[in-house]
Amino acid sequence: MATLQIKPAGECAFDLIALGEIMLRLDPGEGRIRTAREFRVWEGGGEYNVARGLRRCFGLRTAICTAFVDNDVGRLLEDFILQGGVSTEFIKWLPFDGVGRTVRNGLNFTERGFGVRGAVGVSDRGHSAASQLKPGDFDWDHLFGKLGVRWLHTGGIFAVLSDTTPQLVIECVKQAKQHGTMVSYDLNYRPSLWKAIGGQPRAQEVNREIARYVDVMIGNEEDFTASLGLPVEGADEHLLHLDVSAFKRMIETAVKVFPNFKATATTLRAAKTATLNDWAAIAWMNGQFHESRKYPDLEILDRVGGGDSFASGFIYGLMTTGDAQKAVDYGAAHGALAMTTPGDTSMATRAEVEKLMKGGGARVQR
Repeated sequence: MATLQIKPAGECAFDLIALGEIMLRLDPGEGRIRTAREFRVWEGGGEYNVARGLRRCFGLRTAICTAFVDNDVGRLLEDFILQGGVSTEFIKWLPFDGVGRTVRNGLNFTERGFGVRGAVGVSDRGHSAASQLKPGDFDWDHLFGKLGVRWLHTGGIFAVLSDTTPQLVIECVKQAKQHGTMVSYDLNYRPSLWKAIGGQPRAQEVNREIARYVDVMIGNEEDFTASLGLPVEGADEHLLHLDVSAFKRMIETAVKVFPNFKATATTLRAAKTATLNDWAAIAWMNGQFHESRKYPDLEILDRVGGGDSFASGFIYGLMTTGDAQKAVDYGAAHGALAMTTPGDTSMATRAEVEKLMKGGGARVQR
């Protein structure tokens, strides 16, 4: 049976680094973006959320590779990251021109949704500092070689931001593999982001190249088909997140096309309403599928970031136990808890995650 070859913690400065964009999230709470008079502010980004969850919930040493404009908005984002305990030493700071004509910090307006009204995200990220990152901006030999990193996580949202970000991702994953660092990638296919730069054909061209260097691939059926061009025969397009048999068929194809995949995983979600979902997860490793316990009628306060919290729990389980069943259980429980609090990032503790994994209920704790 194959095992994940993860570097010992004692040989590395970091358990995990993430490469991606972090935006300022503006949340109108129970209201709508279009009528809001005030917003609560958070930080968030698909790749960063994983690093933060691993640091704050699970106590691992993590860092983020990204870029900000050096103004008060950028420093506010830095302050959020510092509060989350993620290392900021690899953030690139770009000069502010006083207006933001050429480079700026990205904004993400997000409605949580309620009942029959689904969540809504409106991003304002054009010309962002992170989107202008390019190969050569980070010293990967220093980071992966001299300092040492056990795990790299990045994803398809960062890879679509510009012409240079996919090149940077490819440079990064290649360097990680050369230094024996595990690589995970969340496909996170977003049609709105790929639409203007070539749609699915371009998404597949970029992601299939990146996939060659990935050890742990995360994504649902839509992600795998749209981003990697893998067929899923017999899948109902309206039930993609629920069709476990279709997911299994797709993974069996994926691991033949990409034999470097050591594990894959996805969440299984049925959105009955914006605030009531059925929730679970499934993973593949060593030729076997592993399903988490099911969370039927899970009440949700804020669904944004639930998948990222699943990913961080799944990675934590793999890193600490090497057991795919425990990993998918960690991921599903952490994702479920993350969606009970506002903001993109998790507010859960490892003890709460492990209690939920064991079937613990919601009785008051005194």
